[in-house]
Formats: sequence, C-alpha cells, structure tokens
Amino acid sequence: MTEPAKAPNPLVYAFNKIPFILQVIIGLLVGILLAVIFPSDTTVLPMLGTLFVSALKAIAPLLVFVLVAAAIARHSKGTKTNMKPVLAMYFISMGLASVLALAMSYIFPSTFTELATAAESAAPQGISEVLLNFLRQAVDNPVNALLTGNYVGLLFWGIIFGLLFRSTHDQTKMVLDDLAKTVGGAVRIVIRFAPLGVMGLVYTSCTADGGFANLLNYLHVLAVLVVTMLMVALIINPLIVFAYTRRNPFPLIFTCLGNSAITAFFTRSSAANIPVNLQLCERLGVPRETYSISIPLGCTINMCGAAVTIIVMTMAAVNTLGIDTDFWSALLMCIAAVLCACGTSGIAGGSLMLIPLACSIFGISNDIAMQVVGIGFIIGVLQDSTETALNSSSDVVFTAAACGITHGIQD
Repeated sequence: MTEPAKAPNPLVYAFNKIPFILQVIIGLLVGILLAVIFPSDTTVLPMLGTLFVSALKAIAPLLVFVLVAAAIARHSKGTKTNMKPVLAMYFISMGLASVLALAMSYIFPSTFTELATAAESAAPQGISEVLLNFLRQAVDNPVNALLTGNYVGLLFWGIIFGLLFRSTHDQTKMVLDDLAKTVGGAVRIVIRFAPLGVMGLVYTSCTADGGFANLLNYLHVLAVLVVTMLMVALIINPLIVFAYTRRNPFPLIFTCLGNSAITAFFTRSSAANIPVNLQLCERLGVPRETYSISIPLGCTINMCGAAVTIIVMTMAAVNTLGIDTDFWSALLMCIAAVLCACGTSGIAGGSLMLIPLACSIFGISNDIAMQVVGIGFIIGVLQDSTETALNSSSDVVFTAAACGITHGIQD
C-alpha cells in the first residue's frame, strides 16, 4: 500500500509562488534595512554575500568547460548555431558604445580635481601585450585553468575536447551530456540562494568604510559613465536587435535587465553571472546549441561596458591635463578600447587595468594613468556594478536576438 503524498510545506509553497526577481528585490531591500539597524555586524550578514559569490565562481568554470565541450560534441553538420550574428552584434555594440562614450566625454567633459593614490598593480602596456596574454591564457594547462577560473583557457580546451568528442561513440556523448545536465542542476541550486546572497552583498556595500560618501568627489564622471551605459542598454542595444529582427526589442531588453542585470550588478562579476544567463536563455527558449557557447564566449569578449569605462576615464584624464585631442587620435582610442575590452577579465574591476593602454595613445605617463585607475576603484561601487550589469545582460540579449527571440519570459 503506497503512502499518500505529503502536502507541501505552506511556507515553502508560498515562497515558491513569489516570482524569483521579486525575491531578489526583497533581499535587496532587507539588506539595506539591516544595514541601518545593525551597521556593526561583520560576520553573519556579509558572509551570506561572500558565500553566494564564491559558490557561483566555484561552479562557473566547470560549467563553462563542460557545456562548451558537450555542445560541440553533440553538434551535427547542418545544425544552426547562430554564432555569426551573435559575434557580429557583440562587436557592433562595443563599437557603437565606444563612439557614444567618446561623444559623451566631449559633450559633458569630466576632470579630476585631485588624483587618488597610485595603484600598485601592473597594467598592459600595449595591444601586443594584451594579445600575447590572451594566447598565454588560451594554452594554459586545462586543470590549472579550471582551478584558477581562466575562462579563455577553458573556452579553448572546451572547444578542442568538444571537437574530439564528436568522433566518439554515442554512449560517450550521452555521458558528457548527462554531466552537463548534472552541473547545470548544481548551478540551479546555487541560484535559488540568490535572494540571500544579494541581501548580504547589499549589506556589505552599505556598511563599508565611507559607504557611498566616497563617490561624492567624483560624482560627475560617475554620472557620465552610468548614463552612457544606460543609453547603450536602452537605445543602442535595442536598435541593434531591431535592425536584425525587425521586431519590438523591448520585451527582451527589459526581461534581460530584470533577470540578468540585477544579479550581475550585485555580484560585479560576468563570470559569476554565467549560470544566471544560461538559465535565463533556457527560460527564453534559446536553442541550447547556441547559448551554451555564446554565453561563456560573451563573458570573455562582449565588453561594451568596459569600452565605455576605458574611454570616459581616459578622456577625463586628458581633460585634466589639458591635452588637445584630434578626431583620429580619439578614433584610434575607440578601436583600442574595443580590442582591449575583449581581453578584460570577467571579474570585478577588470576593465580598469586597461585604462593606461588608452592613456598611452595621448602620451599620458603610466604613473598618472595608474592614478586614474585608483580613482576608478573609488567609484567602482557603482561604476563596476553598472558595467557588469550591461556586459552580462547584453550576452543574453544578443544570443536571443540571433535566434529570432524578442519576447519576454513565457510562463
């Protein structure tokens, strides 16, 4: 005699009925409230955010490698992956974002009245060094790439392994596919804790030394950065999607902003947001053969927000030093920003370390450029969060658009 099925816990049932994005917003508001009530808590609440981001970063490298390898292994000749239009939209968006950032820097010029302490980290000194570092990361030991989160190496070896798996038996491909589903299941478990993670991250931001007061001295350049990125997200990207699909792009845009950009804003890591984007693509109905490749790839090369940051910060340094800029020098900087943005890491603050490269085009010394980087870290509370939100959500926007999908989530 079979036992009757147990009724679901009323609290669990009620919690699951709340839309996930609303759960995240509730976590955000609770985090702010707790920061006001318990501003001195340095253990439990901050740990929630740390554990959430650490869990995402831990599973993301394995997820990228397995998904890319499995997607290529099961790909048959003639199967449409839509990667060409995805890549085209990635680079068009970065190019237009660079030009917009340059225009905003001319219309609303920013200056730094005082320079922050010079940063100590080394920055690339030229495009050749960026490309060389890219190649070095690509041929990194695959085990080391997995341990260190080297996504360029994981993409490279994932493609190699995937191509080789295509000639194996069907049973082997099924095992690889099952492994990809298992890792994806682990990711979904981690994502369910996003409301608690966001609560901890917001609490940490609100109770950090100086809080948001540190942004006041650099409010103008911060406003130019954030407004430019919003224009990319709400004007340039929708125009690109409309030009390709000839459909209303805003249901897709708002869906991606609400479901991808918010989590990316608080994790400040495109790499950590990969699992969120993969799940969103699945909910949108994007073919797995496409998103399992384009999303990890976009985390590495689709950096329109990074291009905006590099240009606006560099032009602020140019204005501060009173350097005259001509159109061709500025255009060269736009091109360099797009190329360099493709080499930025998917971690918090990755784009700031490429500012000295753009500054070198105008003859600005590395010492001064690194002081600009220091200022970037000061305003990074909002700048880097907004940049990551734009970068990561754009990956889903262009992946879905390349597959002809412009609707929101279909419940």
